[in-house]
Amino acid sequence: MTAWRALLESLAGLPYGGEAVDQLAHALQCAQQAADSGADAEVVAAAALHDIGRARSVVALHPGVPHEEAGAEFCRPRFGERVAWLVGAHVAAKRYLVATEPAYRNRLSPTSVRSLAVQGGPMGAVEAEAFAAMSGAADAVLLRRWDEAAKDPGASAADLGAVVDLLDGLGR
Repeated sequence: MTAWRALLESLAGLPYGGEAVDQLAHALQCAQQAADSGADAEVVAAAALHDIGRARSVVALHPGVPHEEAGAEFCRPRFGERVAWLVGAHVAAKRYLVATEPAYRNRLSPTSVRSLAVQGGPMGAVEAEAFAAMSGAADAVLLRRWDEAAKDPGASAADLGAVVDLLDGLGR
C-alpha cells in the first residue's frame, strides 16, 4: 500500500462536521468534479487534498493550526507551491464567494455556514479585490464550488486507485 492510499483511507469514517458524507467520500467527490471539469492534474490533486489538514496524521504534525493552513503546509514539500496554495486558499475562496455572489451563501450547507463565521465571515471589499487579483484565484474559486457540491452521498466519486496514481505521479 502506498503512503497516499493509506493517508486517503485514513479519511474513511472521519466525520465531516455533520455532513452526509465522510472525509474520504468528500475528497473523492471533489476530485471527480475537478476531473469532470477538465482541470489539470495539480488542480485535481488539490481538490482531492483540500481538506487533508483534517487527517489525524496531518493534525498531529500541525496541532492547533486551521485545517486549510495545515493542509497547505503538508502539501507544499510533497506537491509544490501551486497545490499547496490551492489547498490553503479554499477557505478564502468561500469567504470571497459569499462576499461577491449574494446567492452563494444560500447554497452553503448548514455546516459551511457555521464554519464561515469561525473562518472570518465574508471578505470585505478590499480583501475580495486582492483575492481576485491573485494568479490562482480562479482555480481556488472552482475548487471551492466543487467543495460545496461534494457532500452528496449519491454523487459520483473518483476511484481511490486513480487518485493515488495521480498523487504518486505528482509527488516529489
